[in-house]
Amino acid sequence: MRLNPVLEELGAYPITEIQETARRMRDAGDRLIDFSIGDPREPTPPFIRERLIETVPEVSQYPTPSGLASLRQAIADYVGRRFGVEADPATQVIPAAGAKEAIFSAPLAFVDRDRGDAVVYGTPGYPIYERGARFAGAVTRPVVLAGDFVLRAADVPDWSGVRMVWACTPHNPTGAVTARQDLADLVAACAEAEALFMSDECYTDVYEGDPPPSALEVAPDGLEGVLAFFSCSKRSGMTGYRSGAVVGDARAIAALKAMRSSAGVASPEFVQEAAVAAWSDDAHAAERRRIFTAKRAALRTAFEGTGHDVVASEAGLYLWVRVEDDVAVTKRLLGEGIVVSPGSAFGAGGEGHIRLALVPTLDECGEAAEVLKACLTAS
Repeated sequence: MRLNPVLEELGAYPITEIQETARRMRDAGDRLIDFSIGDPREPTPPFIRERLIETVPEVSQYPTPSGLASLRQAIADYVGRRFGVEADPATQVIPAAGAKEAIFSAPLAFVDRDRGDAVVYGTPGYPIYERGARFAGAVTRPVVLAGDFVLRAADVPDWSGVRMVWACTPHNPTGAVTARQDLADLVAACAEAEALFMSDECYTDVYEGDPPPSALEVAPDGLEGVLAFFSCSKRSGMTGYRSGAVVGDARAIAALKAMRSSAGVASPEFVQEAAVAAWSDDAHAAERRRIFTAKRAALRTAFEGTGHDVVASEAGLYLWVRVEDDVAVTKRLLGEGIVVSPGSAFGAGGEGHIRLALVPTLDECGEAAEVLKACLTAS
């Protein structure tokens, strides 16, 4: 069977092989503590679940690409509270069926393959930036991140033909936070190059210390040239609901609406109703933040106690740890019942690191810390 050559070149999602191995081990009766995928185990807050149940209709009908007006208002209100930024819910906000879907499909609205449009993104990073760009026919220009794993405007060697630049803060997989000035420099450089700045901020409410800034805070009037991507997944424990949002430039939002009307990707309206409840409340996000902070502390102590450097990892859902051989360490830990992701799965620059998603329970993190100490000290 002939396939899209991009699909053949890219293959399966990088962490799929790890998950399949872990699944076989579970099926064989092995007990695993799984840090490989960012799917937290804490229950979705009851008020969100209750809202979803209350709003499941007797007669199901198609949702609109623009989403419920009440959800767009709730997202705009959240952006106002969190970042002090005013966004027009009618023209500058669009709900999405999860941030992954929105990130993957966004290049379809903006890339002109006949012009050779380029998409820039940092690596290691979320593989979907590259995958969405490739399927849209863009030229991909990965920028290898080093040191603190923050993408800066000066890191981009060639701005010619650039249509989109992706940045992620807090960063997946490293947990690095992009400073406000670095965001401002990226926004300005994109404006000069007539490129869109795409800011993946799905982890912005999972942090320690000061709240991470948003690209929306440093955008020009009207949020021109900037799109920020948000998610209920980690903030509200709604990974299975598939509910996210895009906020920014009104012309770009209009283009996304036009594109999404062809794809039929809007979330069911009862999921949107649950998202209204989630975006309207900040207390549950603060409680989840406290839990993730405790998990991070338990694991950080274990790694540092064995002489392994925890790099970046200031915020977000991940711990990024320097090791000698990321694949070998991943296999060794898997043999001890600990599932992590090798840094090389996230692209060039990830080699020599492993990523742990803070998804097991706090008790399981404590249990894993003891295994990590024994396993890595012995190595």
